[in-house]
Amino acid sequence: MNSWVNSAEILGSDLPLELSGTGNRRALLMDALREAVRSGRLAPGTRLPPYRSLAADLGLARNTVADAYAELVAEGWLAARQGSGTRVAERAAPVTPVHRPRTPERVARPVHDLVQGQPDPSVFPRTAWLASARRALAAAPDDAFGPGDPHGRPELRRALAGYLARVRGVRAAPDRIVLCSGAAHGLRLLAEVVGGPWAAEEYGLPFHRELLASHGVGTRPLGVDADGARVDGLTRHDRAVLLTPAHQFPTGGPLHPERRAAVVDWARATGGLVVEDDYDGEFRYDRQPVGAVQGLDPEHVVLVGSVSKSLSPALRIGWLVLPQRLVGPVVAAKGEREPFSSATEQLTLADFIESGAYDRQVRRMRQRHRRRRDQLVAALHARAPHVRVTGIAAGLHAVLELPPGTERSAVRAAAWQGLAVEGLGDYLHPGAEHRTVAGASVVPHRDGLVVGYATPAESAYPEALDALCRSLPPVSPPPAPAAPQPPAAP
Repeated sequence: MNSWVNSAEILGSDLPLELSGTGNRRALLMDALREAVRSGRLAPGTRLPPYRSLAADLGLARNTVADAYAELVAEGWLAARQGSGTRVAERAAPVTPVHRPRTPERVARPVHDLVQGQPDPSVFPRTAWLASARRALAAAPDDAFGPGDPHGRPELRRALAGYLARVRGVRAAPDRIVLCSGAAHGLRLLAEVVGGPWAAEEYGLPFHRELLASHGVGTRPLGVDADGARVDGLTRHDRAVLLTPAHQFPTGGPLHPERRAAVVDWARATGGLVVEDDYDGEFRYDRQPVGAVQGLDPEHVVLVGSVSKSLSPALRIGWLVLPQRLVGPVVAAKGEREPFSSATEQLTLADFIESGAYDRQVRRMRQRHRRRRDQLVAALHARAPHVRVTGIAAGLHAVLELPPGTERSAVRAAAWQGLAVEGLGDYLHPGAEHRTVAGASVVPHRDGLVVGYATPAESAYPEALDALCRSLPPVSPPPAPAAPQPPAAP
């Protein structure tokens, strides 16, 4: 018999056993008996059939069953006594099953992913990164393998100071830079040091608002329009304002030059702090990069950056470029030792930047993202010309403007197509849901989809775009003409 190979349940002298898989027959039998004891199907004291009978019923050699019994006796699962046969050992009490509450069935994993937020992990520059890691480790000083400095490795701070000055117009010496494990970690540190309340753009990452709230820092929304955040809404009560000036997240577009100057003036006049989230400042496609606001006033602006968009979020390396007065308090908030970022990865990134590999990777990704963006725009022009796409001058995502009232249905339609995509309303600040204009309560939200075009693999992207186009609402029908009115009675 070959039934032991097919995972079929077999009755051996009224003993139900499931011999699963292929391999050594004795091991399979022992696994089945252990599982029967664990689950409680074989209670303590239960007498097992003689090994001859079980061997005949299972189609196994007698010695195979006898040896299995003997090993389980030695392990303590079974007990054998002269004249009473082999039984389940009294001390081998069955494991009590844990009854967990039923949870809703998990949603099937989407086939296509157009959620914004991360680059395609398959394009991480493994070869160049490995070369930098080898060079960095070979040249690393001994203190790199000791307790970490909460400022971060000086090699990386020097490399970042030069890179950010050259590419983003940042004004900072290495001693103004504090390394952290990403933008979120940087915001946590600032929340501890600065306190609240903060103002924030009415469209932004909910995660950032929740993170600040978890540290006792409330946020209130600033309106957003085609010129970025409405910074004229800032007050003396705001301790800080969180902005995405290079490319407003997620609606798109840079902060207008007049507003950049105005927010710096507000910080100078009130002692407030501008927190500049430079999440994708390196990825501009149609014009020269917009310099960081930090360059206007390094003593009133904090630049928050990371490699999560340019390399990978898995590296967990970010930075804060700080006013001099905040360096000490932020380092103190981190603690005496660096608990988050690996010193060896910091050294590797320093070499990666200094060797020019980082610039090459950014150029490569910029070209790739621009090509993806152009494919998205072309697909929409051909198949959904009524849908306007915005925010495409930079970044890793675009916003598709939809007819009023169609956002939720479009997200549901995308799910039916196996496509993960988010609605613009998911990013709206809760405090911005209603606003009073001319005595009336209005909802500022505009319907749209936030489409991330960086994540899918190259081969999967066309199918993802096809699923997206099938999910979009059709052209709204024109309003029906008014019915003709009968002529007025004479």
